Amino acid sequence: MVRVRVGGLLVRGGAILLAAHRGLLPGNTVFWSPPGGGWAFGESLKSGLRREFREETGLAVRVGRQLHLHEFRRGELQALEVFFEVVAEDPTATPRLGHDPEHDANNQLLTELTWFTPRQLLALPLAQVHPVLRGLLSTDDVFVPQVLLDL
Repeated sequence: MVRVRVGGLLVRGGAILLAAHRGLLPGNTVFWSPPGGGWAFGESLKSGLRREFREETGLAVRVGRQLHLHEFRRGELQALEVFFEVVAEDPTATPRLGHDPEHDANNQLLTELTWFTPRQLLALPLAQVHPVLRGLLSTDDVFVPQVLLDL
């Protein structure tokens, strides 16, 4: 199965907004990733990201430039992830944990939203942090475009 995903990198006050996902790693270990999700056929990448960001965080965002492209492969799943810079329409709005409409209320993958500084991310085990965020020394590093391919 091939999937296209979109993700948004929202930086505020020296921290990056991330969503915890359960069920992606062995055990009950959480995986931290920028909010986002599946792109739907017929919509633009940017409109898909606005939809996904609102579903997961409750925030309306403006989508800026494309920053990162990441290829993910595990078993029968292959995903191409496209990450964009996002800015909240209301910079004072507080994100609230939303839901993934593809899953029922008892089987949600999203468990938490948290702001992480680069130092806090560096303290987590690598497997728990999305590859586009590994090794950040500053939130400025988020805005350096990169392509990560699983070769």
